[in-house]
Amino acid sequence: MRAHQIMTRNVITVSPETSLVAAAEKMLQHHLSGLPVLDKARRLVGIVSEADFLRRAEIGTQRKRSRWLQFWVGANREADDFVRERGRKVEDIMTRDVKTITEETSLDVIVSLMESHHVKRMPVTRDKVLVGIVSRANLLQAVASLARDVPDPTADDDHIRNRIIQTIEAADWRPIGFQVTVRNGVVHLRGLITNDRAREAAVVATETTSGVVEVHDHLCLVDTWSGFYVESPEDMKAAS
Repeated sequence: MRAHQIMTRNVITVSPETSLVAAAEKMLQHHLSGLPVLDKARRLVGIVSEADFLRRAEIGTQRKRSRWLQFWVGANREADDFVRERGRKVEDIMTRDVKTITEETSLDVIVSLMESHHVKRMPVTRDKVLVGIVSRANLLQAVASLARDVPDPTADDDHIRNRIIQTIEAADWRPIGFQVTVRNGVVHLRGLITNDRAREAAVVATETTSGVVEVHDHLCLVDTWSGFYVESPEDMKAAS
């Protein structure tokens, strides 16, 4: 399997000028551990993650060094830490040296990169423009939805998946972090929705796509104010 077959396409992002408060609220609201940072041309310029918020003056977790240690660390490192601990914008704390993959990168390569660079997500770019993201959750969902003896998706499965994505991502009600997997015409839908009508619309759009044999709804309903979410009726029934 390749990145384009499991990646999240409708990626939630921020800009370098986004305030840290707004970025943190967006991460909490959408249950995300990190956000790609894009410039005005949608080129990837960084990643801001939970780890970037650990050393902050607001909560008293900034680094405390003795004068002797400050001398050895150097003024440049001290200045950099000061900005990261007290800055107010995403660009002040984001990781700039971001490792990326392409749509054709295989899953074994993606896993190796995640392990070697100690990251939870890999941005997918095309000509330096962000087109998707593969996270550990995407990999987990791929494992959960596929048995070992199920072959890779056929060319027709890829066509079905692309048609579903094109239809649903063009709609205002599209799920957040929308993901689709297709095997032999059997479709699994994942993502976050804010009302049940969006669930119904997504299922109908999928059922009416040519080639679809069966649809499984794994869309979670989320309250945008509290962040509380409920699993799909199908998943709750399977867990009971």
